[in-house]
Amino acid sequence: MLMSPVTLDIRTLNLSDEQFYQLCLQNRDRRLERNGNGDLIIMPPAGDETSNRNATLIALLWLWNNRENRGIVFESSAGFILANGATRSPDVAWIPLSKWQQVPTEQRQRFAHICPDFIIELRSPSDNLNTLQEKMREYCENGTQLGWLINRQNRQVEIYRPGQDVETLDNPTTLSGENVLPGFSLELERIW
Repeated sequence: MLMSPVTLDIRTLNLSDEQFYQLCLQNRDRRLERNGNGDLIIMPPAGDETSNRNATLIALLWLWNNRENRGIVFESSAGFILANGATRSPDVAWIPLSKWQQVPTEQRQRFAHICPDFIIELRSPSDNLNTLQEKMREYCENGTQLGWLINRQNRQVEIYRPGQDVETLDNPTTLSGENVLPGFSLELERIW
């Protein structure tokens, strides 16, 4: 039986960023996020197959970034505090080096007040597509320049860019990092 994310209205608690971070530390075996309204989102584990695909995505982006030395790559245990107050943890994230170097050292040790320029969300069987689409729009509204929502179930990719309509690709073979990740190309055969 697949579990779905659970959303709890904890706004009356009015948790500070530090208190939310401590809550995450005390519940390391849980995947926790907070939306812009302050609701707590408890997500089920991704499952082994999805976890393997996430590892592939991270490895491929890391290899490109290691060669190009343009930024910092993050996996899903990183948390980013967005301008709207949400604390999100994309499956894969990338921040340009120049932008990351502006983040104070103490924030780097916790959840930084920064929005990744590039993110990937890989839909797992327990993920609600509408919820992921809302999350992708939220990233773009808060500074993400390019986002890929990879939907393995339908073999579709939705590409998110700020101020533009979502582009939906049916069964694409490759994706381009465009001008956000120049020279990065993802072959989707490894992901499907």
